[in-house]
Amino acid sequence: AVVVLLLSLLGLAAAGKLLVVPVEGSHWLSMRELLDTLHKKGHEVVVVAPEVTWHIKPSKTFVMKTYPVPFTQEEMDEVFKESLQIYFEEGPFLERVIRQYQQAKKSSALFLAICTHLIHNKELIRYLEESKFDAVLTDPFLPCGQIVAEHLSLPSVYFLQQIPCGLEYPATQCPSPPSYVPRAFTDLTDHMTFLQRVKNMIYHIPNFFLCDIVYQPYAELASEFLKREVTVPDLL
Repeated sequence: AVVVLLLSLLGLAAAGKLLVVPVEGSHWLSMRELLDTLHKKGHEVVVVAPEVTWHIKPSKTFVMKTYPVPFTQEEMDEVFKESLQIYFEEGPFLERVIRQYQQAKKSSALFLAICTHLIHNKELIRYLEESKFDAVLTDPFLPCGQIVAEHLSLPSVYFLQQIPCGLEYPATQCPSPPSYVPRAFTDLTDHMTFLQRVKNMIYHIPNFFLCDIVYQPYAELASEFLKREVTVPDLL
């Protein structure tokens, strides 16, 4: 009798209307598979993306809303090419950090421009406000989707295993001391010797600089748009 009751309740499940604010690159390629499946299950999916993209293209499985941005396809391709190359370059640790710092400034400026022109596009924002979405599916690698979700007062669904710079820890108020929690790319475990803890701390230090470059402008943008002081962990 319980099984029959549960099966009868399945008919009450209704398809939803989902707003998708993606991140370009491999992040989108993974998310695209999920959107195809959601479409097959009857959900209405609307994707917002800039007119200039790398992989985000129109599809029969979702509605795509685009908006203008202040750069060309060639400029975007060049930034992505440089960003990929820098991770395969060899050299002393400090030199690689400096190169990543410089490239992060360039690529983050491009992504920030994408987000800025999205939230300041009054016609598109008005459409999103009037569309009555049920939730926002976004990639928190960059917090543009969270800004939109906060403005629309919608719940967010995150499509990412972990957030760069460990921002998921302060966002969830979860302790993450470098003495015990291994940082990315260290190959360490939660059982470290003293020297390994020192190494773990050294790998953690660049986050203070790289993360500030990438994410602080989003906090300023969100504060301006939402008309209240917010931080990126607040948005998450």
